[in-house]
Amino acid sequence: MSVSPSLLPLSAIVTRLRAVGCVFAEDEARLLATTARTPDELAAMVDRRVAGLPLEHVLGWAEFHGLRIAVDPGVFVPRRRTEFLVDQAVGLARPGSVVVDLCCGSGAVGAALGAALAPIELYAVDIEPAAVRCARRNIPAGAGRVYEGDLYEPLPAALRGRVDVLVANAPYVPTDAIRLLPPEARDHEPRVALDGGADGLDVQRRVLAGAAQWLAPGGHLLVETSERQAPHTAETFARHGLNARVAGCEELSATVVIGTRPATD
Repeated sequence: MSVSPSLLPLSAIVTRLRAVGCVFAEDEARLLATTARTPDELAAMVDRRVAGLPLEHVLGWAEFHGLRIAVDPGVFVPRRRTEFLVDQAVGLARPGSVVVDLCCGSGAVGAALGAALAPIELYAVDIEPAAVRCARRNIPAGAGRVYEGDLYEPLPAALRGRVDVLVANAPYVPTDAIRLLPPEARDHEPRVALDGGADGLDVQRRVLAGAAQWLAPGGHLLVETSERQAPHTAETFARHGLNARVAGCEELSATVVIGTRPATD
């Protein structure tokens, strides 16, 4: 049931959000109220959130690494844990680095790296047209280039052997575990952004198989994964000639495997 715009005090919004299980109902209510431009728009936004749409899809944006990232309906919502991936990449890059963001989704990681390291030579890729449209808003033409396609396929050939930092937040949820995800992810985010195959590592393997030919000597590949999967991911790095280490952040429940192409092969 929709709520009349005249009956939308903050307390009423909080009550509705709590009733459907929103843990941070007060914070969400404030965000909805400050984002809506009119009472009618606020009523519609509350209804969409109560119906189960991710908050970020309702707002049209997500907070990520100090930036407001545009997130359209049907696009993967950047997770706070992925800020750890950004921090690790920032520590390895420098202004002027050639940076590639594979499986970029909304472009959040690339946008954050550009903001932290500008100027960089930034390229981002995703296979989902909706994600590419969104990423082009978050990474405008002056800040980088966004390509639609499958992993390395759309990248300019001239980048081979020149990439200093390659980041990949590839899907790593095992297929059978997708049904266990919260409905917000399971029902409203694209399956291609979640499904990593039987063991969750299928897309990672494809990223790793091509990484060495794109990385510059001494260049780095960073892949977000789970703590359980990290040893298997690190083994795959080694099989493809990259020196690997695992970095983790308990506070964010984040795990990143970092591989470096030897300076001399």
